[in-house]
Amino acid sequence: MQTGASARECRAAGPRVMASTAEQMRAWRGPAILSYGFRPFFLGAALWAAVAMALWVAVLTGAADLPLAFDPISWHAHEFLFGYLGAVVAGFLMTAVPNWTGRLPIVGARLGLLAALWLVGRVVVAVPGPLSPLAVAVIDLGFPVLLALAILREIVAGKNWRNLIVLALLGVMIAANGLFHWEAARGDFAAEGYGLRLGLAAGIGMIALIGGRIVPSFTRNWLVVQGSPARPVPPMQRFDKLVLLASGAVLLLWVAAPARAEAGWALLALAALHAARLARWSGWHGRGEPLLWVLHLGYGFVPLGALALGVSILWPALLPPAAGLHVWMAGALGLMTLAVMTRATLGHGGQALTAGPGTVAIYLCLVASVLLRLWAGMSGAVWPLHLSALAWAAAFGGFALLYGPLLARARRR
Repeated sequence: MQTGASARECRAAGPRVMASTAEQMRAWRGPAILSYGFRPFFLGAALWAAVAMALWVAVLTGAADLPLAFDPISWHAHEFLFGYLGAVVAGFLMTAVPNWTGRLPIVGARLGLLAALWLVGRVVVAVPGPLSPLAVAVIDLGFPVLLALAILREIVAGKNWRNLIVLALLGVMIAANGLFHWEAARGDFAAEGYGLRLGLAAGIGMIALIGGRIVPSFTRNWLVVQGSPARPVPPMQRFDKLVLLASGAVLLLWVAAPARAEAGWALLALAALHAARLARWSGWHGRGEPLLWVLHLGYGFVPLGALALGVSILWPALLPPAAGLHVWMAGALGLMTLAVMTRATLGHGGQALTAGPGTVAIYLCLVASVLLRLWAGMSGAVWPLHLSALAWAAAFGGFALLYGPLLARARRR
């Protein structure tokens, strides 16, 4: 399974797929940003990640007073997990599915409608006005439900049954979002509820599944071009399937009983399994290309996050649970999605698949944000938290500045 990161890497899908996709894009005469699914959603996700972080800091410091649909911490968690990540998942799926199924991509007005629904969801969750919690939930869930139906139609029409698992994980995210809204409406602290954990588990499951295919594949492609004899272990071997099955079991245990010692020990074991899986992909040999090592580093936050959460459960005095949670949320989800967005934008924008200094800078800003957030949680100091927020906004604001023009203009011929 490929992300559609470049024409060269997707050529295996066959000439008919490539030709029909190109014909569909050429037939579109409207704004270039509506010519492919990754364009509006990757740009919207990056802008929202930066803006939402700035709004959250302003609310926490008293500089702004927004009538949020949830308490500030729950809103912050919701808008990253279901707002930002939801847009990235949409951009990825709407770019990858045509390559999986051989069908034409969704473009133009239909794509614009989906993007508008996502944006309306962000507005009503931030400023619900007279809307009831039920109305806010219905509006917010409208986008992912419609996306799932569109993706299901394409997979069924293309008889691409092997990728139904990705759609199933999207379904889990939708259910988790609905559960988050329900918990908040009944007065629970949704940032520590079942909905958040279930949504995060689905996100980590997507990284384990999709990342487990693209990271070794892209690594092999790069090593072949470089003439290196090193090769990663091919994706989805028996060990990979074992890790995925173990991940599902451990994540469900953590969702259901996050404070139990059994969940802590299981997370430590899961960390070891994912670290061993990552070590099989020859990441060290790709250290010369940032577009490659960032994928390995992003995946590396999966075992690091499992380790941090396990430690926070077993020895909470060493690491608060919220700090451990951010290793997965900001580290694994944040860096992995940023890596995929940069690579896909370069490839589909007709650019060389190599990272310049600006791209390396936004990667480093995001890594710094994760480390500073971890430091803030361990030390109890406030200033690392503010620096973490600044580094986060710089990473995604930097992506919007660097890659926004590529996303908004037609592909170079």
